[in-house]
Amino acid sequence: MVNKLNKHNKRAQMKTSFSAKPKNRSATFSLNAKRAQMKIQQISFLLIVVFLFFALLGMIFLSYYLKNVKDKVNEIEEKNAHLLVSKIANSPEFSCGLAYGSSEKTDCVDGDKVMMLKENINKYADFWGIKSIEILKIYPAGPNRECTNLTYPKCSSIKLIDPSSLGNSASNFVALCRKENYKGEIIDKCELAKLIIRYEEIN
Repeated sequence: MVNKLNKHNKRAQMKTSFSAKPKNRSATFSLNAKRAQMKIQQISFLLIVVFLFFALLGMIFLSYYLKNVKDKVNEIEEKNAHLLVSKIANSPEFSCGLAYGSSEKTDCVDGDKVMMLKENINKYADFWGIKSIEILKIYPAGPNRECTNLTYPKCSSIKLIDPSSLGNSASNFVALCRKENYKGEIIDKCELAKLIIRYEEIN
């Protein structure tokens, strides 16, 4: 009888132990799943931080690179403007040619020719690729006003293309010459002037 009771108790214990095992397994599985989720979240967060770090580095490098490119372009534009201002002074539309002597003069601007050009400047608006051209008399000083058909040559500046535009400028000293009636005789008169061109800077 005692042996039967012992066997019965052992069977009951085995049943209870078998019935308890699945509960422990499910608890262990849920704990492992939570840990795995935590690790995935940590790795995801780390990847996001690394991505943002490299994106920030890329933006800093790109902005530095673009700034260098802009500076280089502006430097080239400035050099081109200094070359262009000398080239314009000796171009057929501006140069004195042989009108003021037997040989061509460099950096000599024909004021009469420029005034004729001013009347037809719309045809040349995009010809030189700059914002404005101005010829400013320096010596002898004349009346401080813009040259027009009514005020020329008793004026101080000849403005071409877009006289109101602003921008970086390059200039060159030139001789501004014209024909003038002096006591019934046509003479050549030259004055010291500055040829100024303005171009747009890349920001």
